[in-house]
Amino acid sequence: MSERDSTEVLEAVRKLLPSLRDRAQQAEDGRKIPAESIAELQDAGFFALLQPQRYGGYEADPVEFYTAVKLIASACGSTGWVASILGVHPWHLALFPQQAQDDVWGEDTSTRISSSYAPMGKATVVDGGYRLSGKWSFSSGCDHAGWVFVGGPALDGEGKMVDFCTYLLPLGDYAINDVWDTVGLRGTGSNDIVVDDVFIPSHRALSFMAMSKTQCPGHEVNTAPLYRLPWGTVHPSTITAPIIGMAQGAYDAHVEHQAKRVRAAYAGEQAKDDPFAKVRIAEAASEIDAAWLQLSTNIAEELALLRAGEEVPMSLRLKARRDQVRGTARAISAVDRLFENSGGRALQAGTPIQRFWRDAHAGRVHAANDAERAYTMFGSGEFGLPVKDSMV
Repeated sequence: MSERDSTEVLEAVRKLLPSLRDRAQQAEDGRKIPAESIAELQDAGFFALLQPQRYGGYEADPVEFYTAVKLIASACGSTGWVASILGVHPWHLALFPQQAQDDVWGEDTSTRISSSYAPMGKATVVDGGYRLSGKWSFSSGCDHAGWVFVGGPALDGEGKMVDFCTYLLPLGDYAINDVWDTVGLRGTGSNDIVVDDVFIPSHRALSFMAMSKTQCPGHEVNTAPLYRLPWGTVHPSTITAPIIGMAQGAYDAHVEHQAKRVRAAYAGEQAKDDPFAKVRIAEAASEIDAAWLQLSTNIAEELALLRAGEEVPMSLRLKARRDQVRGTARAISAVDRLFENSGGRALQAGTPIQRFWRDAHAGRVHAANDAERAYTMFGSGEFGLPVKDSMV
């Protein structure tokens, strides 16, 4: 780990925002994050924020990590999205057996991992591990990673499911199909991962049940409270934090635009003198602030309990999921309110406001933002009913 601390990483990220903002259109046109942006984030220490200290990381407070994500996404939605996903994977790898961590970081602690957790493939249990095949979509930032996490059931010899795992594979054991061509988050390069009958040693598989119970083999060596946070808080927050950042970016672009805008249809009235425009700005700002406050407060509360040697109760885990999906909804509401009041010129290709609007809505369709599912889980908890979903 460098002599820089996590606070200095945040400051370094802030200094990168103008260059990330300048490359936002380049990311969109190229359908992946420019290599320069990834290199700058790497040099700033961003990708090491949640990485164990024993592998050169900072083991930072996760709120610091999500703050950095929010900042990056406020400059470029696609870059914030990819940064968040690639940046959280050191935390996930820290839950795997030490041998898996050594496989990835033993020679190069800057190695990055992409992912596609949905069960789009399957593994068969064999001696010493698994045989894995499948095609996984939406692996954001995969062109900037040397390993990948993919999800899927583990089947016995008779085809019966015996577990559900995340599998860790090095580049070379999987292929990337360039298929990403979308209306939003165009710059994320979220391409397909293809695996054809590859052997996965047992130490490179991690059961979702172990993550749900926060009883993972990596805890033997990574004992910091950070690594005992619930998967169902960390992973969904990784999706919502950049969407809140996109809303902030849209807000900043809208305020700058409105300050200069002259409304020809209203006899040359300046938009900044319109009282209704001020009301809309206030409403959007409040939604963004509320989304961030709830997200960050719940994470901080969970970490405080773990630092005190206590467990995170299911009631708080459910609350964190409730507020995470609500945070996404608030951010989308803010973006919509701003966009619909930005005038016709905001529709022009290349303007920040329309790009943030498209990116935020693209992020909204991620499975982690299934609001009704999260709300139902919370309601079940309030009634004292069992909650079996692994995403909590």
